[in-house]
Amino acid sequence: MNMNNMPLARVGVLGATGYTGLELLRILGRHGGVEVAFATSEGSAGAPSGVPGLSLVVGQDAPLDEVDVVFLCLPHGEAVAWARRSADAGARVVDLTADHRPGSGREAGWVYGLADLAADAVAPARLVANPGCYPTGVQLALEPLAHADLVDTANPVVVNAASGVTGAGRTPKRELLFAEVAGDYRAYATGNGHRHLLEMRAGLPELRLLFQPHLLPVARGILETIYVPVRAGVDAAAVRACWRTAFGSTHTVTVTDGVPTLAEVVHTDRLVLGASDNAGIPDVVTAVASFDNLGKGAAGQAIHNMNLMLGLDPTRGLRL
Repeated sequence: MNMNNMPLARVGVLGATGYTGLELLRILGRHGGVEVAFATSEGSAGAPSGVPGLSLVVGQDAPLDEVDVVFLCLPHGEAVAWARRSADAGARVVDLTADHRPGSGREAGWVYGLADLAADAVAPARLVANPGCYPTGVQLALEPLAHADLVDTANPVVVNAASGVTGAGRTPKRELLFAEVAGDYRAYATGNGHRHLLEMRAGLPELRLLFQPHLLPVARGILETIYVPVRAGVDAAAVRACWRTAFGSTHTVTVTDGVPTLAEVVHTDRLVLGASDNAGIPDVVTAVASFDNLGKGAAGQAIHNMNLMLGLDPTRGLRL
């Protein structure tokens, strides 16, 4: 029971030992409005989960019929079957994998949980696909501008995005070892072929996106520099005003008159947007989005979606 003498919502995490699952358990542990009923790991069953008094179990032993919400933090490709099982057991589902996002060929009935722009759709949903990390920043920066018709759609929007190495997951890979990454900065998935582009294009169908990701030699955090072709008369001040109107008084997306940095958002569940004009090039505004890939870009947004689905304060438990 919580301080208001109301029963706590019960939640479960399938795939609790990856970076996203671990982050999710950290936030849930301080949430105060939910109880973690189970956390699974196929390779570490019996080990402590990080939640006091709760040990990890294998998926087959998870009591899906005893929880209100199931979070899927599984490897991509494994969520579809578990989503069906969880829904059939009566639970709401928040899928943090790519299996039910736009462009995945997902089953009908899933709501895309870009929480800051889709709260009305998320609140009554039983099945929510949590956005990917890169698409979170790109869409929060560009959707309000596209909706307000500030973007010159005849020209491409160029996105240079850089992420810490936790974005690649916890499975050991040689190219992600400290000795390989430290002191380096590299582009990858060149040629406009990153898998997250399908998701971005679904949310921004009117825009031509050129997306180039980079690997930062840091553990966590994403910084996206977006070169936005704008219509005549639109400047950085107009872009910031549009964002402030779109996001209102929310604390999960903030707009700065300066330049966002990674340091101000790491280990938080908020995203910071900034915009600047370009000397001699009045038809392009540079937008910058910074956020934590494990927080706002994954687990924090999943908690935001859960809060909406359960009728709780949308920011409850979030690190703002």
